[in-house]
Amino acid sequence: MSLETSPGKGFDFHYDQKLPVIARPWDAVVLQGFSTLDAAAPGDPAKTVKYAGLLAGELTRQNPQAKLYLVATWSRADLTYPPQKPWSGKPIEAMAQDVRAGYDLAKQTSPAYRAVLPVGEAWTRAIHEGLATANPYEGTPYGKVDLWAWDQYHASAYGYYLEALVIFGGVTGRDPRSLGDWEASAVDLGLSPAQTHRLQLTAYEELSAQGLLPAAP
Repeated sequence: MSLETSPGKGFDFHYDQKLPVIARPWDAVVLQGFSTLDAAAPGDPAKTVKYAGLLAGELTRQNPQAKLYLVATWSRADLTYPPQKPWSGKPIEAMAQDVRAGYDLAKQTSPAYRAVLPVGEAWTRAIHEGLATANPYEGTPYGKVDLWAWDQYHASAYGYYLEALVIFGGVTGRDPRSLGDWEASAVDLGLSPAQTHRLQLTAYEELSAQGLLPAAP
């Protein structure tokens, strides 16, 4: 297992600067690019599509059976609620939808990718179902969680736990609820059993809705 990260970078950086580290015969690879698809042109998928394809080519050259996944990330509150931002005035789900569309295009262009993992849409589901606050600038009502960290950009422990659950379920094919309400990492993060249960349920519901896990009977 290996993790290759660099803050504030897209697939182009990893292809140009980190290919010797990345291009190895992995069994499974999960790729997540910059939060806005393109730092210089927020919402424009062209660079993400191009370099996702180049990375897929190198990874499958190393192992033709490699299982490749793309992660579609969440809406950034800091780019939605303040004025004069790329998604200002739009619903909180709009950015996640645009990011997802970009990754869908990358998958269509590079069939080596098995799936787009719907992290952003799981966040949106958590908001719509009343688990998470929609606008952290207005505070967090009692009984809800804040998926964003203090910068309203990165995730809080709740947000990253939800992301991890979606990736876990999407890659392994296992129901996140199978981890249980007292799952060890959730306990270490300070999540209550009730919060853990609802986050696991949200991840399962989104993965199931997108056909990445079978629906419950």
